[in-house]
Amino acid sequence: MLREMKAYAHLKPGQDGTKRLVEQYGDKLVCVRYRFDETRGVKLKTVEIIVDEKPLQAPRFKDDDLVPVHVAYDETELRQQLRAMRARWDAERKLWYVRYGLIRGTPLVERLAELYR
Repeated sequence: MLREMKAYAHLKPGQDGTKRLVEQYGDKLVCVRYRFDETRGVKLKTVEIIVDEKPLQAPRFKDDDLVPVHVAYDETELRQQLRAMRARWDAERKLWYVRYGLIRGTPLVERLAELYR
């Protein structure tokens, strides 16, 4: 529907034609568009507002990063999975080191060593 309508004005908050909407929406207002619907013969005023805001979180690890995973000695199935992923055992620290991309989205992510949580 909006694709068939021609936008003849795209205004930023504070410009003439947006002042009442700035009072109504405040900092949430992103822009105001004035459109013309030729099929119905009407002018439309649309607003773009911010409805949710969250902090941007970059991924902690890249897929190629080696991360330490804690798996107990008696958890043979998990140890076999790690071996299949070509993980390396560090006997001194008693941790497995595996590429993050191989465990992303699996239960092994919950087993990252405490220093990396």
